[in-house]
Amino acid sequence: MTVASTVKSNQHHETRRKCSGSPFHSIKFFVVCHGVLQLSQLLVSGYLKSSVSTIEKRFGLSSKTSGMITSSNEIGNTLLIVFVSYFGSRVHRPRFIGCGAVLVCLAGFLMSLPHFIVGPYEFDNSIASSFNNATDTCWANRSSRAHGLVPTCGAGKVQEDSRVLFLLFSSQILLGIGGVPIQPFGISYVDDFASASNSPLYLGILFAITILGPGLAFMLGSVMLKFYVDIDKFSSDEIVLEAGDPRWVGAWWLGFLIASSIVAVSAVPYFFFPRKMPKETVNCERLEMKDKTEMLAGCKVTSDALRSLTLLEFIKKFPHILLRTLKNPIYLIVVMGQVNLSAMVAGLATFMAKFMERQFTITASFANLLIGGLIIPAAVMGVVVGGVIMKRLQLTVKQLGVMCSIALFCCLCVAAPLLFIGCATQKVAGITHHYNSSEKLKLSSQCNSLCFCEPEAFNPVCGSDGVEYISPCYAGCKVVNVEPLEKKVLNYTECSCISTTGTEGLASPGTCGSSCSHLLKTFVILVSVIAFVASLSQTPSFMMVLSMDAWACPVRHCH
Repeated sequence: MTVASTVKSNQHHETRRKCSGSPFHSIKFFVVCHGVLQLSQLLVSGYLKSSVSTIEKRFGLSSKTSGMITSSNEIGNTLLIVFVSYFGSRVHRPRFIGCGAVLVCLAGFLMSLPHFIVGPYEFDNSIASSFNNATDTCWANRSSRAHGLVPTCGAGKVQEDSRVLFLLFSSQILLGIGGVPIQPFGISYVDDFASASNSPLYLGILFAITILGPGLAFMLGSVMLKFYVDIDKFSSDEIVLEAGDPRWVGAWWLGFLIASSIVAVSAVPYFFFPRKMPKETVNCERLEMKDKTEMLAGCKVTSDALRSLTLLEFIKKFPHILLRTLKNPIYLIVVMGQVNLSAMVAGLATFMAKFMERQFTITASFANLLIGGLIIPAAVMGVVVGGVIMKRLQLTVKQLGVMCSIALFCCLCVAAPLLFIGCATQKVAGITHHYNSSEKLKLSSQCNSLCFCEPEAFNPVCGSDGVEYISPCYAGCKVVNVEPLEKKVLNYTECSCISTTGTEGLASPGTCGSSCSHLLKTFVILVSVIAFVASLSQTPSFMMVLSMDAWACPVRHCH
């Protein structure tokens, strides 16, 4: 037996051992592990989006600030992604993925830290918080002023805390850095060692999980926000607010602890995967099949040349590579399409729950339930169906472009009816509605001028005239009727600012609600269909980006 035949025989036995031995030499097992990690990683990043309105209320953040926080994780991601493309072929990719997962885990724990460094959540003094049946009414505030008990202005107002902002921003940046190697390294690892026929299916599964992760995050948010924010500091008997109260704040921090713990566990297997594994074949037992990597060797000359470059040489050649890439109009169009679609999805994912809360008068928990239980699963189905269509029809790159164009055009058509779904802004006295036609928009009016209402009070009531008031005091209410057993407010009466048929009206606790709540079902159905149709283009568009060199090297797609 010659030396060459001996080496070939040893390689044959080694390949057979890897095919039938450790699961860490199986690309299928890697896909399973990577799916779990992506799921848990996106559970951390997606959970913030499900809790945006709650965190805003808890720490007094504006929508502008919360939007900057949610987008700050792209800072570290954007700065490092180019270097990841350089080091990707030179490092132990599974271990780098594991290290990235550890950073994601740390970022998740940091996100929950503000809850433990600030005091308990405080809301304005009201019936619910003090059990004083006269609190927050016109007579109560007038009596307090008469006895010199002037309320402290802004005592119940939550202001932005620099410590909280620092932790939220830094944890999001760390989350972006940790997420850099996870998806690119994972996808390239699958693309390198999966068979050409199975690769689209595997990538379709991973993309579906990429969307499923935020979906589960919204479901987790739906559950966590049903618990009071300070559930670890107060017993259930001491919690006087209910989930339907506008001042309710849920346990936003608890979800981060749960999601981060899952990431920590899912990171462990990556430290046991090899740097390289055998190329997957259609049937692992049929080792006599020709290695398909040899069929693609002609397409990888450029890639191999780049891998041999030093970091300094790569930096010098990068402008030339970038310019050559920018001269490819088809590549630019595909990338611009992905960027615009991603920008739309990012904005919707961040503020859709808040929009649904305000527009349809539902709780944060229920809004998250609708998004995570209906809308996002529809998008997952779209990604999977798109991958299956690619696998069944064996579409060429040109056909992939046609498929993406058709899907997005249909998405545009389905989205058109959303332009006509909406309702008028709720009438809020002194903010969006005048107390009377002769006055300017301001909270104080002649009808409540003697009530000495707290400027920062927030205990909304709905008047019998259909107008919402930010507190019973600003409605001029003098009497509160309380259910004697459960100590719940039934209504407020003798309200001087509420006039119905010439007599003083009454007000009920809570907001007036939305005039278009009946459109919620239509809205959810339309958005779900849009998510499904738009997601059909996700896998094809990504495969187009991966296959850009196929136009210069058609051998790549010779399966």
